[in-house]
Amino acid sequence: MLGDFITRIIILLVGYAYPAYGCYKSVEKKKLEIHELRYWCQYWILVALLTVFERIGDIIVSWLPLYGEIKIALLIYLCYPKSQGLSYVYEKLLCPYMSKHESDIDQGISVLKIRGHLVIAQLLQCIFHWSLQIFKQLQQQITIYKNNNRSKSKDQQQTRTSLMFIR
Repeated sequence: MLGDFITRIIILLVGYAYPAYGCYKSVEKKKLEIHELRYWCQYWILVALLTVFERIGDIIVSWLPLYGEIKIALLIYLCYPKSQGLSYVYEKLLCPYMSKHESDIDQGISVLKIRGHLVIAQLLQCIFHWSLQIFKQLQQQITIYKNNNRSKSKDQQQTRTSLMFIR
């Protein structure tokens, strides 16, 4: 077992840094090659989905022995072109599933967008009302402070005036 820190470093290097550089090189070529760009798009689609599932999976199965090493092996399988792991996983597993459920996924995304907009609108409304209350409280505090200072200065003036008469 490599340890959590070393495993994370290797995952970042193998799963993100190296592929990002390969993707960069493909994009910056003078002559774009569609098959290369398609390869990197497929890779990043799978990595994005794996990252989402990883957040859930880490909670449930991270206690398993060699869990981190299995994640590293999966990323190497996907990255290494000779293994053809990326095209197998993408074409045999992901594409059929996505094609079958594409309309449901699109509908779910639309619903989430609508709900998200409503939640943001409610949140902004709450922030506005909260800010308004704080502003009113500050205004009241300033008024009280000014009134207290005025009464103190009047008292001090009266005391000075009284003291002047006593002398």
